[in-house]
Amino acid sequence: MNDTLTNNTIVDETAVAVDTTSPAAESSAPAQAGGPFDNRGGFRGGPRGGARGGAPRGRGGPDRRGGPRREPRAKPEFDQKMIDIRRVTRVSAGGRRFSFAVAVVIGDKKGKVGVGTGKGTDTSLAVEKAVRDAKNNLITVPLTKTGSIPHAVASKYCSARVEMKPALGKGVVAGSSVRDVVVLAGITDINAKLRSGTKNKLNNAQAAIKALASFKKGKRVSGNNETSAN
Repeated sequence: MNDTLTNNTIVDETAVAVDTTSPAAESSAPAQAGGPFDNRGGFRGGPRGGARGGAPRGRGGPDRRGGPRREPRAKPEFDQKMIDIRRVTRVSAGGRRFSFAVAVVIGDKKGKVGVGTGKGTDTSLAVEKAVRDAKNNLITVPLTKTGSIPHAVASKYCSARVEMKPALGKGVVAGSSVRDVVVLAGITDINAKLRSGTKNKLNNAQAAIKALASFKKGKRVSGNNETSAN
């Protein structure tokens, strides 16, 4: 009887033995402590560690693609502000053709400011033309030590009329596109009033440019009398 039990035990142990050399047995075998495979037969990680394998995450060091870091872009010479954009439609024999008209104000906030317009089939192309036109029409405003204008001035451009006068300690008091012109010119204390009912931002900006350009000729304003630069 002992011999029979012994023989059965030997047979049972032989039956449950697993051939660990076959690929199927390797994938179905449980993961060992510290082994490279998990319980589902997947790869747990590389030699460098990490939950999903590979290099650890981080923002430092070179670019993820392996190249060096990009250098920061240089600050442009002039700041710009788009004051108006219109879509223009032209009807031809082949159908409708669309283009964009853009008006831009640029300035370095140190006394130089200009207004330009541009037109193109794409918005970016129209803005590029407007900036180029504004650079060709730059003016220099003689700022005071307090960041204001030397004296009161008024001007008219088409249907737009604007009056400006220094306002020490009150900041920039202006509206519409006149404010964009004043801020990009670097003026910090000024009081500008629009004396016309027009809503055309381009005309308002051109009136402000015309008023600021009159300082070169030393024209002054007394009371409500208007003085415009030629």
